[in-house]
Amino acid sequence: MLRSLRVLLLKEFLQIRRDPVILGLLFIMPLLQLVVLANAATFEVKTSRLWVVDQDRSAASGALVQRFTATGRFDVVGYTMTADPGDEALLDGAASAVLVIPSNFARDLQRDGAAPLQLVLNAENGAEAGVIQSYAAEIVSRYAVEAGASRRSIGASAGALRPVIDVRTRNRYNPGMDYSYFMVPGILVQLITLIGTLMTALNIVREKENGTLEQLNVTPMRPAVFLAAKLLPLWIISMGEFVAGILIAVFLFNVPLLGSPLVMLVGAALFLLAALGLGLWVSTVTETQQQALFVTFSLIMVYLLMSGLFTPVRAMPDWVRMLAQLNPMMHFIELVRAVMLKGAGWADVWRQLLPLAGLGFGVLALSVSRYHKRTD
Repeated sequence: MLRSLRVLLLKEFLQIRRDPVILGLLFIMPLLQLVVLANAATFEVKTSRLWVVDQDRSAASGALVQRFTATGRFDVVGYTMTADPGDEALLDGAASAVLVIPSNFARDLQRDGAAPLQLVLNAENGAEAGVIQSYAAEIVSRYAVEAGASRRSIGASAGALRPVIDVRTRNRYNPGMDYSYFMVPGILVQLITLIGTLMTALNIVREKENGTLEQLNVTPMRPAVFLAAKLLPLWIISMGEFVAGILIAVFLFNVPLLGSPLVMLVGAALFLLAALGLGLWVSTVTETQQQALFVTFSLIMVYLLMSGLFTPVRAMPDWVRMLAQLNPMMHFIELVRAVMLKGAGWADVWRQLLPLAGLGFGVLALSVSRYHKRTD
């Protein structure tokens, strides 16, 4: 049995080494995607096009506009006294936001300590509009404090007292609010999921298409040996990809690694059991590599949307949150982020390790049992 397993493992590694397409898919594309996606997948809005409708034309309104441009977050693309040009700029995409400064802005600010403003946003992309609004609200709040006015949000009515509480914010685990700290660990998990699941499904289905799977099934070799020979190389390669991705995250993107790498490696080992098991299950319900490709990508899309990679799971409806508990990707992303950014240890991530172990062994066992039934 061990001799058969050793021979099959050697055959699998030789087959991978001799296929340039598989080598590219396994070693080049995942790391390249990590570098590209970590820079592309971000909700940060670096610069917004701002149209200013200044109906006051005072020193106070000019100082406010200067605050917007000084941050580097806003680029003034138009400056008018009427609102119609700003509306047209929003319509044709020339501007992302319109800041309307009403007449008597400086007088109201000096007399009442507060003055209304209006910020009109292009909310086609709700996430982008929300980020721009938060930037603008922070700028106006700081300007109001500096001018001796009450701190209030854009568009609020006047009449509040000057604030007497000085709120100082401290961002723990990500002091610079660098979005790559949040995205890089999640994208890394996504990539090893794709490798483990897709390559497992395609590897076994290819044996079906070539007719070699039927030949192997009639030999005295046990199915467990065949499956181990198919899964172990991809498990080892995926673990290697995970380690390489962690090194890229730390040295290229400067993502901190505050916790123990051993905790992440154990989590990755358990998570890959589920990923490989899912790929094995796909191979039992498909007959061609094209079918396996479509089924795998359909499942991974559900994985991604319910993983918390882009949007927090706690913001989803209750029934979706319950289903997300069955998603091993969600638990592993939480574990990697906690270890890297918070320095979490074994006692902190057991709530993620237990589901990963249960889902990993459970999915793999179900897939192996289904494979046995297909070969009987």
